[in-house]
Amino acid sequence: MKRTIVSLVILSLALVPANARRFAEGPVKLTVWPAKAPVSPDKLRLLPKAEDLTDADAVPLYEKAVQAMPRGIKQYQIREWLKLPPEQLPQQQAEEMVQKYLESLKLVVQATKCKQCNWPDWKPGAEIPNLPEYRELAFVIQLWARLEISRGGHQGALLAMQAGFAMAKHLGEAPTIMQGLVGIAMTAMMCREVEYFVQAKDAPSLHAALANLPEPFVDVEKAIEKERANLKDYNVLVRRQFEEQLKPAHERTRLISKRLANNVNGLQCVEAIRHYAATHEGQLPETLSDISDVEVPKDLMSGKPFQYRRTADGVELQSTMPEGGGPGDTIRYEIVLRK
Repeated sequence: MKRTIVSLVILSLALVPANARRFAEGPVKLTVWPAKAPVSPDKLRLLPKAEDLTDADAVPLYEKAVQAMPRGIKQYQIREWLKLPPEQLPQQQAEEMVQKYLESLKLVVQATKCKQCNWPDWKPGAEIPNLPEYRELAFVIQLWARLEISRGGHQGALLAMQAGFAMAKHLGEAPTIMQGLVGIAMTAMMCREVEYFVQAKDAPSLHAALANLPEPFVDVEKAIEKERANLKDYNVLVRRQFEEQLKPAHERTRLISKRLANNVNGLQCVEAIRHYAATHEGQLPETLSDISDVEVPKDLMSGKPFQYRRTADGVELQSTMPEGGGPGDTIRYEIVLRK
């Protein structure tokens, strides 16, 4: 159990830092084109449609995807490429890398279209199977999405992001917090690709697609309760000690999950702003309340609208810093409109 506690603390602090670091360094700049919210939102989705799901179980397919992964791949190269914006991505090399994982990607797409995802029960102290491999697949799917965006392939990018969001959701349903954190990290990676997607010329609006994502996207409460239940076999004093040790990590995990949901809300606000510009002759709204014909979600940290400020070049959108959080737990976008 002590190993579990230490692992949880490390993962809660280190597994999902990339998105937080981006916002901690200042607003993320998005240079976007106006785009109306779609009339037929079902055509653009970030999760498979319910009617397209099969009755199969996703877990065996994910296991096959892991087994089909090529060996000896230098993951650092993928991560270096993912530091580049789409226009700087070496397309041929990225394509060759994605092709090496093609069989695994096909199995992942198949798994994400399963109604069931029956993760095996986990016993404290046992190793969680395939966790590093799922993280590796997450980076490959992100590279796939980035490659499609760099080519202007909207449908291909949507397919890649849909696979990423769906796999992340499945991981979030697993019985351990560590799997849930991988799901959160993967969702944050897909949100990053949404940011690149909406900046591409002629990119369709994902307003409805983002609105249709469940909230919370990754529900960590079940995993937290499962971990607490695992303490039942200890005597009262030992159980109380473990609960005290786990409490800060549990609270941090809850905050990370909420920050992720707020990131989705922030992106939906960006799409609402793009819609306003498309329906108001390329003008930005003076306030978020000026947007009345599409949903403008609230800041989950405050329960109020996101902070919105006009600037010389565009607008800034920012969430409230949560109690006990830091700058990296806020959502901060600087939005410049192309005309």
